[in-house]
Amino acid sequence: MALSRGLRCCQRAFAWLPVLIITLVVLWSYYAYVCELCLVTLSNPVEKGMLAYLIIFHILFVLFVWTYWKSIFTLPVQPGKKYHMSYADKERYENEERPEVQRQILAEMARKLPVYTRTGNGGIRFCDRCQLIKPDRCHHCSVCAVCVLKMDHHCPWVNNCIGFSNYKFFLLFLAYSLLYCLYIAATVFKYFIKYWTGELTNGRSKFHILFLLFVAIMFFVSLMFLFGYHCWLVSRNRSTLEAFSAPVFQNGPDKNGFNLGFVKNLQQVFGEEKKLWLLPIASSQGDGHFFPMRALCEAQNPLLANEEQWEDDGIDEEPHGKVALKEISCVLTYSD
Repeated sequence: MALSRGLRCCQRAFAWLPVLIITLVVLWSYYAYVCELCLVTLSNPVEKGMLAYLIIFHILFVLFVWTYWKSIFTLPVQPGKKYHMSYADKERYENEERPEVQRQILAEMARKLPVYTRTGNGGIRFCDRCQLIKPDRCHHCSVCAVCVLKMDHHCPWVNNCIGFSNYKFFLLFLAYSLLYCLYIAATVFKYFIKYWTGELTNGRSKFHILFLLFVAIMFFVSLMFLFGYHCWLVSRNRSTLEAFSAPVFQNGPDKNGFNLGFVKNLQQVFGEEKKLWLLPIASSQGDGHFFPMRALCEAQNPLLANEEQWEDDGIDEEPHGKVALKEISCVLTYSD
């Protein structure tokens, strides 16, 4: 027991290593740009653009650090209590050995919930570890050991699960880190050439500036592909998991099941207040439990729509399932 506990502590500590590496690289880049470039290279002799360099650099630096901080320390949101099994249902489910009766217990719970996606074989999405019905787009993260609403992926570089609560922050982090690297590379390149040709000779600053350019370009190229991929995902209203495995609805898998069109897809992540789009302030639409779908024209819960399937398992239709779902508006098909 003590050994396994010690291993878990070591694992948790080791998970912070990528964050530590990024933090050290960012701190060094700040020192190299502000001290070695602006205060040493540009001040000897003094150049007119030094103040402008410093102002723009610090604006990008603050936004970059702010979004990185929010991506790391914004906890992933878990499903609400109504998605968890009650004590009585849990006892019934665990004591029942017949699969068809277990499915009936889950079906009774699902009738009361706005869940529209299924497992690959058409069953109800249930998490055995968290003991809950999974809301649409919710997945269990094996690293965080919890179910995460609208889970996108677990990112080792922020040591956190990217999902509904921090996906906007993660996108802004990628955008500002991209701009941060691009700005450094663009402003350092001129002095890189001067050091390369021997016009400038300060040995210590030369090392920092040359290395700063290479690191900025390296991170810029890698971030450009990652940011571009996530922009494409947002435009299609998909998560990384959904891009690899399409969500399953009543009529089968549909990779565009949540695609409402570019503008509405963007608003779902960033919100309707455009003044908040570029700031790491929570503004995403909804609460992460229910998402409008491309076409929702069922008069009842799609998990229970196939009456023949459930009748074979001895499950009867209950009127309150229809009443509950009348409160959910039908979302018509949107064009891309």
